[in-house]
Amino acid sequence: MSDREGGNRMLERVAAILDAVETGPASASEIARRTKLSVSTVHRLALSMVDFEFLRRDSDGRFRRGARFVRSALENAALPILTLLRDSTDETAQLWVRRGDDRVCLATVDSTQVLRAALPAGTRQPLPAGSAGRLLAREEEAWASIERHGWVESVGVRTPGLGSVSAPVWLGGELVGAICVAVPLARVEDGPGADFGAQAVEAATTLAGVMMTLRLP
Repeated sequence: MSDREGGNRMLERVAAILDAVETGPASASEIARRTKLSVSTVHRLALSMVDFEFLRRDSDGRFRRGARFVRSALENAALPILTLLRDSTDETAQLWVRRGDDRVCLATVDSTQVLRAALPAGTRQPLPAGSAGRLLAREEEAWASIERHGWVESVGVRTPGLGSVSAPVWLGGELVGAICVAVPLARVEDGPGADFGAQAVEAATTLAGVMMTLRLP
């Protein structure tokens, strides 16, 4: 068998496993039955797919689609919601997700004002910098603010002259991201949270609702 034929065969098996868990979590034996692969082959490939976040393994040993699919769905669902948030606040609206010890900007819709807070999608920042970083890092003080208000703010900590407020996006009880409004402090009246927190929370809740309708396994 040539290298190309072997690679194609491997891709076919990976695709078959992904198809097998499309409707919900499944054990290795269930996946094997659906794909007609051996249990040992399924188990070996599935564990490798977990390492690369194509699959996620539950506490009961069953496999489901992993974070790569959730992030892709999040980005697509978030853009129109971020656009509405930007239009209602006239400030930059962003979606951040956690990756290891960093946070990554998955999607952003920049303010149309000349003076604005702006970072391109794909920007990586260390945790717990910024309101989204504090939230995704589950910083104790930040989490207390979320419990009180539903949001957490940052005022000129990461970048002097800029502030932000972020609200958590929950999916099935799991924290999957943070909706953030980033704003120059020159336009802040009572604080990023007081000025824009309610709108960030509403956007995060809307995004979570949209994600639930997608019925991601």
